[in-house]
Amino acid sequence: MKISFLLHNAYGIGGTITTTFNLAGALAERHDVEIVSVLRHREHPSLTPHPGVRLRPLVDLRREKEHPLHLRPARVFPFAEYRYHQYSELTDQRIAECLEATDADVVIGTRPGLNVHLAYQAPERVIRVGQEHLTLDNHPPRLRTALRRAYRGLDVLTTVTEADARAYRRKMRLPGVRVAALPNSVPDPVLPAADGSAKIVIAAGRLVRVKRYDLVIDAFARVAAVHPDWQLRIYGRGEEEARLRARIEHLGLWNNVFLMGAAAPMEAEWVKGSIGAAASDFEPFGMTLVEAMRCGLPVVSTDCPYGPGEIIRDGEDGRLVPVGDPEAFATALLELAGDDERRRRMGRAARANARRYAPAPVVEQAEQLLRDARAARGAGRPPTPARGGIPGTLISGAHAARDLALVAASGALRTVRKAHR
Repeated sequence: MKISFLLHNAYGIGGTITTTFNLAGALAERHDVEIVSVLRHREHPSLTPHPGVRLRPLVDLRREKEHPLHLRPARVFPFAEYRYHQYSELTDQRIAECLEATDADVVIGTRPGLNVHLAYQAPERVIRVGQEHLTLDNHPPRLRTALRRAYRGLDVLTTVTEADARAYRRKMRLPGVRVAALPNSVPDPVLPAADGSAKIVIAAGRLVRVKRYDLVIDAFARVAAVHPDWQLRIYGRGEEEARLRARIEHLGLWNNVFLMGAAAPMEAEWVKGSIGAAASDFEPFGMTLVEAMRCGLPVVSTDCPYGPGEIIRDGEDGRLVPVGDPEAFATALLELAGDDERRRRMGRAARANARRYAPAPVVEQAEQLLRDARAARGAGRPPTPARGGIPGTLISGAHAARDLALVAASGALRTVRKAHR
């Protein structure tokens, strides 16, 4: 089977990029796999793709940032999508051309706006899979309206948690579309697991407000007061770095809390610790939780929507505490820091339980979804045509006939701007 992933920018960093590279690499062991990056802003990607995965960009911003079409707003990519300002008539055109020319059996979109392109513009012979890496409830109402129309043109829609899959089934009404949870996978560790002896708590991810590293630091202040030989290491970069550094200095924790910068891959850092920490207010999945657990660390996490509660078994392989509660977070950290045997036991359980997120079981789930989608097509059950969201101003004459046919099938001809008024 030939599988093509459509990704926003494979040359950056982030959870969606990481999990796409992971899944593509695992699938490449048995399939012909490529990653199509809509945008490119540097020579080499930050992450290294599997040797069997081809990577190709559609728009190279180093040379085409001032292209006349790139200075005009996108008409297919939905206006309410978070990344809309990075898309243009040029990306509309290149994505349409890519989909029209694809020889892939399956095309997988990796964000809502790209799923819209896929639903409207992929040839009928292609199995269309839309991935959701955020959550339905996290999308603004305008975007949910656009997705409700467009997603009827998909064969499969995957979410990273069962909770979000239930939300899509309940709220979106997508007849003929298979909605299923497909968790992110984390590569099998290559280093020996942490043994629980190091007096180090590790947190990792983008340094942004929603991740609440300020709460982790405040909670760790209580740990340092009782166990001054323990450290907190925070890996990542982002807009909150200066504020977090000021918080560390204000609390006098310069000998205990360290902003380590970004590290990729993180495995070599996780195995140096004994406890993982995550205090997000909102977490669609929780890649860092799984990464830490696969390296033998029990994780203290807020029980935020949606991922942590499906990943961590409270009291067995980690701790779940209320969102926004530094006292509860500190208490959970102290329980593990002060009990060597419990910490090591929970670390072993974390490593064992997190194997369900290894590439092999996740790839098996993905392949079964694709087999089921092909069987449904073979039984004469194509996806329901998408309704009323395709732009009326077509990208180019080369695509006009096909786009008009899609519009006719949907029973409406509207511009994106009109659709979002």
